[in-house]
Amino acid sequence: MTDQKDVLILGIESSCDETAASVVKNGREVLSNVISSQIDLHTLYGGVVPEIASRKHVERINQVIDQALQEANVTFDDITAIAVTYGPGLVGALLVGVAHAKALAFALGKPLVGVHHIEGHISANYIEHKELEPPFACLVVSGGHTHLVVVKDYGKYEIVGKTCDDAAGEAFDKVARAIGLGYPGGPKIDRVAKEGNPQAIAFPRAKVGDNVYDFSFSGLKSAVLNYLNSCEMKGEEINTPDVAASFQKAVTDVLVDHAMRAVEEYGFTKLAIAGGVASNSALRAAFESACEEKKIAFYRPSPVYCTDNAAMIAVAGYYEYMAGVRSDYTLNAVPNLKLGER
Repeated sequence: MTDQKDVLILGIESSCDETAASVVKNGREVLSNVISSQIDLHTLYGGVVPEIASRKHVERINQVIDQALQEANVTFDDITAIAVTYGPGLVGALLVGVAHAKALAFALGKPLVGVHHIEGHISANYIEHKELEPPFACLVVSGGHTHLVVVKDYGKYEIVGKTCDDAAGEAFDKVARAIGLGYPGGPKIDRVAKEGNPQAIAFPRAKVGDNVYDFSFSGLKSAVLNYLNSCEMKGEEINTPDVAASFQKAVTDVLVDHAMRAVEEYGFTKLAIAGGVASNSALRAAFESACEEKKIAFYRPSPVYCTDNAAMIAVAGYYEYMAGVRSDYTLNAVPNLKLGER
C-alpha cells in the first residue's frame, strides 16, 4: 500500500449458531471479537436447529456489531471494508450475515468482501502467530469439515485430503449422543476421555481407497455403536470414559497420521490446525509431540479462535481485500461453497 493508513476490517460471521462480529487492524491485530452463542438453546434439541439459529441471528446481529465497534473504540467511518462469511454453512443463517453486510456496505459506501468460512478457520492461525506466513500445511477439523489443505499463499489453497463421509466433529457429536453425554459432543468427550483408558477398546482406523490423505469416520462411528449395542445385549456394563477415550484416540491417530504424512511428502516445515475440533486437548497434545519429534513448527489458535468467530473472518477478509478481491451486491449465501471457489 502506498499510504500508511491502517486497514480496519469489520468481520461478520453467522454460518451456524454463533452470531459474531469483530474489528481487526492490518490483518493481525484483533481490536474486538464479540460472539453471541446459541449453544444453550440448541442443547435442548440435541443439535443445531437451522430455523431457530436463523431467527436468533436476526435478533442479535445489530447488537453484536455495535458491541464490536464499541469495544474496538471505532465508528463505522473508521472501517475500511466489511468482510462476511457467505459459505459454507446453514443457508438461512448465512443469509442473515450476508444481507446485513451488504446493507452496511451499501449504506456506508464501503467495499464488501465475501469470505469462505474454511479460509477464515485457516486464517485464525495468523492472529496469535505473527511470524506465520504461507506456504504451510493446515488440517481443518470442525463439525462440518475435515480438510487437509496446502496453503500456497494468502487466499490460495489446494485441498489434498478430505472426509468421504462424516466430518470429525460430526462423529464426536454422534458418539457423544450415543454414550449419553449429549450436545455439544466435542468438549464433552474431551472432558470425559481424560478419566478413561485410550487403549481399552480397539476401534478401527479407516484407510480410504486411492487417496492416502482422505478421511472416513462413519465406520468408526458404527463400530462404537455396535460396541455399545453388543455390551447392552450381553448385559455388560459400559465404561463411558473408556469408550470416549478409545474413540478419541482412534480419531486423533488418523488425523495426526495423515497430516504428518502430508507435511513430509510436501516438504513443509510448518503445520497448523484449525476449526472447532482443533481445540480438543488430546489432538493438540498428539500434534505437539509428533511435530516435536519431526522438528516441524506447530501452530494452533487459542480455543476461542478455533470455534466460529468473526475475528478469523476479518483476518481472511483483510488478505482478500489487499489482493483486490471485492464482492458486489449480488453476493449470496452459498451453503456448499468449495474452498478456492468465488
